[in-house]
Amino acid sequence: MRRSQSSSGTPRDRARTPRRTPPGGGATPRPGNLPAELNRFVGRSVEAVELGGQLASARLVTVTGVGGVGKSRLALHAAEQVQDRFCDGVWLAELSALRDGRLLDHTVAEALGLAGSSVRPPRSALLRQLADREVLLVLDGCEHLVEECAELTDALLRHAPGLSVLATGRRPLEIAGEHVFTLAPMPEDEAVELFTERAAAVLAEPPGPDEAVVELCRRLDGIPLALELAAGRLRVLSVEQIAHRIEDRFRLLASTSRSGLARHQTLRTAIGWSHELCTARERLLWARLSVFAGDFDLEAVEYLCSGEALPADRVLSVLDELVAQSVVVRDTGVGTEGQARYHLLETVREYGAGWLEELGEAEELRRRHRDWYLGLATWCELDWFGPRQPEVAARVEQDLPNVRLALEHSLRSPDDAHIGQYLAATLWFYWIGCGRLAEGQHWLDQALAWDGGHPQTRTKALWVSGLASLVRGQVVKALGLLHECLELSEERGDETAKAYALQMLGVLAVVSDDLPRGKSLLRESLDRFRELGELNALVMLAQVELAMAHAFDGELETARTLCEEARDVSADSGERWVRSYALYLLAYVHMVRDDHARARELSVECLTIKREFHDVLGMTIALEHLAPLTAAEDPGGAAAMLGAADAGWRVVGARRFGSRHFESIAASCRSHLLAELGEEAYEDAYARGRKRGLLAAVDDAVHRGARTGGAARVPFSAAGTGAGTGAGAGAGVARTTQGSAGRLPEPERGPGAETAQPAVPPPTAGADGGQQAG
Repeated sequence: MRRSQSSSGTPRDRARTPRRTPPGGGATPRPGNLPAELNRFVGRSVEAVELGGQLASARLVTVTGVGGVGKSRLALHAAEQVQDRFCDGVWLAELSALRDGRLLDHTVAEALGLAGSSVRPPRSALLRQLADREVLLVLDGCEHLVEECAELTDALLRHAPGLSVLATGRRPLEIAGEHVFTLAPMPEDEAVELFTERAAAVLAEPPGPDEAVVELCRRLDGIPLALELAAGRLRVLSVEQIAHRIEDRFRLLASTSRSGLARHQTLRTAIGWSHELCTARERLLWARLSVFAGDFDLEAVEYLCSGEALPADRVLSVLDELVAQSVVVRDTGVGTEGQARYHLLETVREYGAGWLEELGEAEELRRRHRDWYLGLATWCELDWFGPRQPEVAARVEQDLPNVRLALEHSLRSPDDAHIGQYLAATLWFYWIGCGRLAEGQHWLDQALAWDGGHPQTRTKALWVSGLASLVRGQVVKALGLLHECLELSEERGDETAKAYALQMLGVLAVVSDDLPRGKSLLRESLDRFRELGELNALVMLAQVELAMAHAFDGELETARTLCEEARDVSADSGERWVRSYALYLLAYVHMVRDDHARARELSVECLTIKREFHDVLGMTIALEHLAPLTAAEDPGGAAAMLGAADAGWRVVGARRFGSRHFESIAASCRSHLLAELGEEAYEDAYARGRKRGLLAAVDDAVHRGARTGGAARVPFSAAGTGAGTGAGAGAGVARTTQGSAGRLPEPERGPGAETAQPAVPPPTAGADGGQQAG
């Protein structure tokens, strides 16, 4: 095919606030996550039309060309132009910050809004989600993951007939059906237009398209990145000075390779020339900044990059100069807590990384990078039980590329394995509470593959991995991990790890329908937490889990008391994630007691919080509670809720944990709706809800709950099992000192509160999906 002309800029030149509507997750005219363009798209009209035409005739188009030639900008501009052809949206997966090819599936699933907890691998979730949808997937920056991208793309295209893929990279994927769109540098007239356009952003009176500008653009070979760097230098140099320095640097930095393409040498010359214009401190900071993956903030820069040659109090001014020279890009908008964020273009980062190696500082900077994000994770875990939970979740999400890099560095050798175990385990709140369970399990599995030589960090990684496996329905794996944790903690006298292992084993017993043993184990874990003075989100969750066991055993008053106290302690602490689970169980208690208005109010409040954290499991079980409370006034809407909850269960993986208590509500509601609507109308509404997806249904339920307030009666028995108050009512009730948010409520012993054994037998037959909303 013909060599097309390139587009200008890079993906990081665009606004970083994408529109996001997961496939099937809402009715919007243009679902997708394409970012808005930050500056004007210059030239490339012919190429944009040609690329759009190829996307109409081919299911896989790969835009190739030298780094900095504008592959990403053209691809996203073309995708914007053709997005009306794809009713389920255009979705961008940026791969430049991804170092580990094993996380490619996770990254693409995240871009498509499928990063919820799932028993299936991300590949299975992608195949299932895309099977019947019309989607354009843009894979931006495949060159360093060519084999992985080729394998994933081939699998997706073969499985999903409505899918098209637009990839960018420095080389083709080389799979069947691929159309290669080779992008050449800009022609002279467009190069001049781009340089003049970007110069206008730097100077009040930019140079016109005169002979000097034309000559400069010719010397830069029309490569957009080089043109934009040159335009940035107009802040301190004239066009003639820039041209003169470029000529010098061409001779100084030209590659000696006989096989290297000239435009590759030209791009390196442009970056090298930019490097030469920097002061010694600016060059040093540039090299040290290359240790980051993705974006970063000033505090991290000051910690990692300061030293004897660059005092901490000078970092800000040097960073400001690098931003002014377009070496460092300040992102549009701000990050968490109003902090500005920065990043390096990938080509610029690679150049800095080479200099970092030359300086002999690479290993030291990687260690400092790991230590910074280890400290960040530790702080976030401590702050999770408090009013800053949303900010904590957002902060880890924002720094995820760097957290991944820190984990990679920690797990490179057995000497640092204990640090990797600690880091992976410390992030339990993010993996489990914010829909990143599959990736969390990936890191925990890697960390536990090493001995590490530090039993205390290993025991924590074991019970966290046991919890993750439990939530994903991997019962056998969870039992093995938790029993290993018990054995090691008893051998080493680690009472804290033992208490957590007992908690997780208790939850496993509850969702396996062994309620007496579940209550016994959870009581023992709470007793141990109290003796240790341990109080955090997981400890409060243990009380909600004990309340669940009582509720399912018909002891509604005990369950209500436990949940209200957990809710109040969480509220006093400003904590919301555990509070939402307490609200969920309180809604169950009120529904069984026929207080449907209150049950609906609590369910909507629970859903509101779960949506904030993207807690897929929490949203799914709460939406199934809300369906029967909606059945009388809107049977079609209730059927759609069940369909949307089914979509949620497909993401979670374990179908209602294999527990009869979770099955009963949905089964009763379905039977009633079939009788009310008829099979055909019910199935239509159910399918409609499943196609729209969980998030859209949750948004609708929250908005409608905010408008209507009350609830109609439930026209059938909402709970098929566990209704009423059993003989054990009052056993295990927790008492809380008023206003003492920092103390663990003390359970009161009731009849039958036996001492738990630190083991759980295999779950009963059929209960192979045991897990808990952890």
